[in-house]
Amino acid sequence: MNYYMATTLATSFDEAIERTEAALKTEGFGVLTRVDVQKTLKTKIDVDFRPYTILGACNPALAHEALQLEDKVGTMLPCNLVVQQQGDGKIEVAAINPVASMQAIDNPQLKQAAAAVRDKLSKVIDVLASA
Repeated sequence: MNYYMATTLATSFDEAIERTEAALKTEGFGVLTRVDVQKTLKTKIDVDFRPYTILGACNPALAHEALQLEDKVGTMLPCNLVVQQQGDGKIEVAAINPVASMQAIDNPQLKQAAAAVRDKLSKVIDVLASA
């Protein structure tokens, strides 16, 4: 089982982020955090790195359901997506596969909840791929 789902876009980096956030919104997710890895690495350790942003996405209803099933699951929230510049000038958008990340937790109901999140994130990736 792959730990992520991904697609490649032929667009600008900023537009890829905008499109990703819009696709997330259609599936009930909001972006709670945005980490500019390129800027952070330059500021903190003076390293040049490609454009790379981590979006921390949350679907409140699904997060609430997961937290009701397993109170420590918050250590795995929010769902992260990566938007990164590829060497060929294209942009890759990758989303966590929550089913893979939840394998460590022995809770069948949580695995079902993770599958619902995976399905929504998969739709986000599919929407981006088809646009």
